[in-house]
Amino acid sequence: MSRLRIDDEFEGTLDAHWTTTLAGGGTLDIADSSLRLALPAATSRRYADAQIDDYANRPLSRYPWRPPLRLEVRARASHTIQATVSDPLVSLRGTAGFGFWNYPLTLAGGMPRLPDAVWFFAASPPSNMALVPGMPGCGWKAQVIHAHRWQSLAAGAPALGAMAWARISRDDRAAARWVRRVTGAQEAVLNTSLTEWHEYALEWRAERAYFWMDGNEVLAAADPPRGPLGFVAWIDNQYAVATPHGVFRFGLLDSGAEWLEIDHLRITPL
Repeated sequence: MSRLRIDDEFEGTLDAHWTTTLAGGGTLDIADSSLRLALPAATSRRYADAQIDDYANRPLSRYPWRPPLRLEVRARASHTIQATVSDPLVSLRGTAGFGFWNYPLTLAGGMPRLPDAVWFFAASPPSNMALVPGMPGCGWKAQVIHAHRWQSLAAGAPALGAMAWARISRDDRAAARWVRRVTGAQEAVLNTSLTEWHEYALEWRAERAYFWMDGNEVLAAADPPRGPLGFVAWIDNQYAVATPHGVFRFGLLDSGAEWLEIDHLRITPL
């Protein structure tokens, strides 16, 4: 049996493969062979989301994507991501991105399971997901998370102990290393303006995941998730904090009107 492939140029109407999620006034519009996922001026009192995916109403075992495959996306956004700026006129407020994940529990819903992801991911302040020592907790990133594995469970108790010590001692170096063992996170910051068109690509293989932007390799991550995962592209107004000091919280943000635009989207089995 041939493996599923997607080649979507967003001509006319949205392909029947995609499930849509619209919340808080979010919209999906196709014009000039591009898909625009847009939010109005959002409020911190209400979740807002514009999303396409292909895992809705499926059990995890029936999510459609496993390695080896290649994802290619040409995309831009209304705002850039700045790690220290939260002004809605300057920086996107919330999270956005595209790629593959296993839909763990978030403010948007999901299932109570450890996260796996192979994707391009944007998060604005006050998000602070400090998953890799020395890396900022927010920004525009190529990212792999592989926490849905037995090694994460084995590292859980030592990680909690290291976090407790970090809160007392204010030294989070050991806790940061344990957090990375739990999450299996690997990432690279993409130092580019999201407001310009860029070509993004990733190859998700069994032993390693490779990421490119405009043809330049930005990340090679060993031991990615094995799948199955679902595809998602979205923009929303949520934030998350998860630090080695043991601080965990989620919330919603006020924002101005903002959008993520996709010119084409290809998923090709290798």
